[in-house]
Amino acid sequence: MVSRSVPFVATYRTADGWDALGDPTRRAIVACLAERPRAVGELADELPVSRPAVSQHLKVLKEAGLVTDQAAGTRRVYRLNPAGVAALRDQLETFWHRALNSYQDVVEEPTEETP
Repeated sequence: MVSRSVPFVATYRTADGWDALGDPTRRAIVACLAERPRAVGELADELPVSRPAVSQHLKVLKEAGLVTDQAAGTRRVYRLNPAGVAALRDQLETFWHRALNSYQDVVEEPTEETP
């Protein structure tokens, strides 16, 4: 008997690229797709997870806007979504520039001279 009170695993629900990349399997999938577009079976052959698990991870990455898919005969071929990856890069550059500016502010603060 299956309990009705079992919650859906939150790991498979995310719309944020950073959250999606928090999982090592999804990062490995992104690394594979950075080399070239691939079908689920090709990804599963390179990873220590099953095809259904790869499909679940691809769904999360797709919802986060990091991958797109296209039908190719009887299979779907996945590739990185340049717009989604660019958005993450822009966010990272924003964080980096803020950190550098904060560091510069601290370095340029006048110091109290001790006698």
